[in-house]
Amino acid sequence: MTTLLALDTATEACSVALLHDGKVLTHYEVIPRLHAQKLLPMIKDLLAEAGIGLSALDAIAFGRGPGAFTGVRIAIGVVQGLAFGLDRPVLPVSNLAVLAQRAFREHGVRQVAAAIDARMDEVYWGCYREAAGEMGLVGAEAVMPPEQAALAGNACGQWFGAGTGWGYADRIAVNLSGHDATLLPHAQDLLTLGTFAWNRGEAVVADDAQPVYLRDKVATPKAR
Repeated sequence: MTTLLALDTATEACSVALLHDGKVLTHYEVIPRLHAQKLLPMIKDLLAEAGIGLSALDAIAFGRGPGAFTGVRIAIGVVQGLAFGLDRPVLPVSNLAVLAQRAFREHGVRQVAAAIDARMDEVYWGCYREAAGEMGLVGAEAVMPPEQAALAGNACGQWFGAGTGWGYADRIAVNLSGHDATLLPHAQDLLTLGTFAWNRGEAVVADDAQPVYLRDKVATPKAR
């Protein structure tokens, strides 16, 4: 059976999840600014609870952003360190997708407008639709002022808002069935998405464990 570790530090939440022997173990804490100190001990405790060592892992899934720059870098650093040392592949997963997956798990909603507060009066934004238990991206992820956020062009039916970006709900002109602005990404849902990706053969080498900030795309490319 596949053994996967998932970890996420892209927001105020720090969480890890482990799939081993068909069972899922998780540890989730909201601990702003303590991720660097807490992440490795959380991984160690989870592996000990499962009674396995790092060498039992087949791959490591991680939240690749968007989110807090420092938090995303912490995850990348730990994942690359572990993956290089173990010679294991990695599974990069969007934190907006993780939010949507959590909303599906906790609220039973199948169409989610995921939004993370990007500071600087902007939100990280992505629309997701469920298919066979997996929340898939509809359109593209982006960073923008709340007023510019909109559902994907082919959107129809009921949509649910998830994530801290919905703290700007009064500035986002999107009709929703409801929203939860307290939701943060959870490694349990990252593990779910990572498992789908693993089963499709989408694991990559540790070198390709790269962050996706979204904001760096707004820079104007230099003319050739």
